[in-house]
Amino acid sequence: MYKVFSSFTASVLATSLALAFPAHAANAAAPIVQEAPLRAHLALLASDALEGRGTGQRGGDLTVAYLESQAIVAGLQPVRGGSYRQSVKIAGVKVLPAESSIHLQAGGKTLPMSYGQDWVWMAGDAKPSRTLDAELLFVGYGISAPEEGWDDFKDVDCAGKVLVMMVNDPAPTAAEPHRFGGKALTYYGRWTYKFEEAKRRGAAGVLLIHTNASASYGWNVVQSSWGTSERFQLAEGRIGTGMQGWITDAAARALAGAGGQDLDALRAAAERKDFRPVALNAKVAGEMKSAVRAVEQFNVAGLIPGTDPKLKDEVVIYSAHWDHLGVQAGSGDTIFNGAVDNASGSAALLAMAREAALKPAKRSQMFLWVAAEEQGLLGSAAYASSPLWPLDKTAANLNLDSLNFVGATRDIGVDGSERSELGQLARQVARRMGMRIAKSEPDLAGGYFRSDHFSFAKAGVPAFSIEAGRDYLKNPQASQAKAAAYEARYHQAGDEYDPSWDLSGMTQQAQFTLNLGQAVANGVKMPQWKAGDAFGKVRGAK
Repeated sequence: MYKVFSSFTASVLATSLALAFPAHAANAAAPIVQEAPLRAHLALLASDALEGRGTGQRGGDLTVAYLESQAIVAGLQPVRGGSYRQSVKIAGVKVLPAESSIHLQAGGKTLPMSYGQDWVWMAGDAKPSRTLDAELLFVGYGISAPEEGWDDFKDVDCAGKVLVMMVNDPAPTAAEPHRFGGKALTYYGRWTYKFEEAKRRGAAGVLLIHTNASASYGWNVVQSSWGTSERFQLAEGRIGTGMQGWITDAAARALAGAGGQDLDALRAAAERKDFRPVALNAKVAGEMKSAVRAVEQFNVAGLIPGTDPKLKDEVVIYSAHWDHLGVQAGSGDTIFNGAVDNASGSAALLAMAREAALKPAKRSQMFLWVAAEEQGLLGSAAYASSPLWPLDKTAANLNLDSLNFVGATRDIGVDGSERSELGQLARQVARRMGMRIAKSEPDLAGGYFRSDHFSFAKAGVPAFSIEAGRDYLKNPQASQAKAAAYEARYHQAGDEYDPSWDLSGMTQQAQFTLNLGQAVANGVKMPQWKAGDAFGKVRGAK
């Protein structure tokens, strides 16, 4: 547990950073991100003083207050009205497994399923109590994609049923090597899409079958994110199915077997276009109880107005999510500090804003810290549905999530930029910085759909997240090992700030992002999506 300061000291630091890092001269040649303020912000945001920045927790409220004060110190203006805050109304749902009687039946028998160990579930519609007596229907990947000629549902009525689905999307074949993005994961493979599709079909719920390979993370991540900790959903608009949950591979095998089915055979059938849903001779029954509360969280936004009389009506948005998992139940270290994920991105935005305010661009620039990303991109989704700036006047969104804490690199990751003209611009910026674009790998984990830029992309705004490079300047092998070791700390209490970190790479990543944003902000025209891109069609339809 990394302890920096008390809550009192946190409030003192909020006002003292301006004195510790005085503003540069107004005639500075270009905005240059400074490591010292970045480190100071990172140390505080990741400290126990902010209690893991949990959604609906005191640490989250403290974080918003800190970001708001530092936006003022950096010289940012409110985007709309006199406030730096944008309200995000959400519902907090905490599962009460001990008070619930929900269970699985198959082949006429109740299966011994332990909550947390074998399966997890929650109320996707934020109802405190729900009684279920619903048949289980295996629907393969749960995908309906007309452009792929794919329909897992056929003409089967899913209303009132709990749909059992595989995570990810159909694998490419020799005959169709590029179906569903080839090796890369498409949005159809994301669990968020699967919940959305089930809702559209009137299902009572969803159970996703977890494997490390298909989800790209272990069951421990599901446990920490979905277990007995409070989860959140938007209170307005996007309401889910009554039951949303995950089941382990072993438990799913037992479930299928008890109902007379073989899970491997079902999976094999689901890889074909002629697959039809299969009733599992099983059901979910009992009462599911949850503690539900209304929570108001906030996105924090600050603006640097543009200097060009016409182009100032258009904006470039830099974003990062301020939240992490907060204080969790249990013994030992219960604060999930989230130093890399994503105190790093939030700190970088503060350091970038301080410099950008000294050198305004032709277009306006917005610095946006969004809430509740860990709960399903809720803050950015709320922004996209009620934007502070017209989306058709938003030139680009550049997002920062989990930055390079290892050291400076020769390359920079820009996966997703190739969808739009941002890709070519990113290459030009990297070249001017003496860097190169990192080799693109198949997006097996669906990273493009898991960060806040995706909320903007879905709304038609060219957007992607700038990622850390891997070609380290110093001690390449040791540095790569250090970066790889972070996987074990992801979404765990061990994601803590270390004062010995070499932040040259983090500063470099922030500088690249700011340089790219300035290039967009000073460009002749707004970047366009590549022809045929699905998200480009969204903007074109508006």
